[in-house]
Amino acid sequence: MSKSTHDRRKPIRVLVSKLGLDGHDRGALVLCRALRDSGMEVIYSGLFCTPEQVAKIAIDEDVDVIAMSLLNGAHLTLFPRVANLLQERGVNDVLLIGGGVIPGNDKKILEQKGVRGNFGPGTPLDVIIEFIHNNLKK
Repeated sequence: MSKSTHDRRKPIRVLVSKLGLDGHDRGALVLCRALRDSGMEVIYSGLFCTPEQVAKIAIDEDVDVIAMSLLNGAHLTLFPRVANLLQERGVNDVLLIGGGVIPGNDKKILEQKGVRGNFGPGTPLDVIIEFIHNNLKK
């Protein structure tokens, strides 16, 4: 769904999440502020979330997007687990995006499992914001 078809009276709701044992959240916090400054509603999960917690928060908060961040190499396990949990609960209208240190080959695998974007360090924030606007599912 593009920005033009999204109900502009309702801000885009984004859950920014730090999964697993990754304790570095500076990039996630910068992203939170950029998303908020662009007019989106942002919910930050905090550090050390499980995929189950992320899925529950996303459902409880009725988010449009889950932006997951990992720097510790567990993205092939944890990101798809969030996608599977949402699917098991009948939630298929949430855009899942990934970010962190993700090798090119892993990006392709994540895309196949429903996790899009997969932005690396240094990605301009406006690129991520535009991606969200252009790929909303709700």
